[in-house]
Amino acid sequence: MPAVLADKRPGADRLAAASAARLNPLETEIIELFVHLSRLVGQPRSLAEIYGLLFISAQPLAMDDLIGRLRLSKGSASQGLKFLRNLGAVKMVYVAGDRRVHYEAVAELRNLATRFLRDQFLPHLEGGHARLERIAGLVRQLPAADRARINGRVTMLQSWGKRGKRFLPLVVKIMGA
Repeated sequence: MPAVLADKRPGADRLAAASAARLNPLETEIIELFVHLSRLVGQPRSLAEIYGLLFISAQPLAMDDLIGRLRLSKGSASQGLKFLRNLGAVKMVYVAGDRRVHYEAVAELRNLATRFLRDQFLPHLEGGHARLERIAGLVRQLPAADRARINGRVTMLQSWGKRGKRFLPLVVKIMGA
């Protein structure tokens, strides 16, 4: 019977230990809370899982810890961490004696909300203006009977867009102050 060879890849022992670690009930509940919140803003479950575990963790975690404990793919963990870092929701931290990159959650709600509005919401609002102009052009091509009813709806959408473009930058400015 052949002997089982040890995995010689760098970090294989850490990855095996991380995979063996289970989420405790508190971690599970916190993660589920963030998953429910992420659904409100249309973000993937994996982002909420990563943030939730980092949020409740007593110490910074490396990506392979997240992969093992949350059972994520390497690609999903990498993309999630990149997105969360760009959002300012997580930051990289140094852990003495460990060459891996570690992460911890940034728990300042004002900063997270400000960055989300500025980086995720405002660009979509800007892009919506051009789309509404195209829609208004299409409405003008409709028969008069249909145009009157639909034009009122398009005008309403344009009004919402204008209010949002005035209101949201003020909110971002106030929140960032």
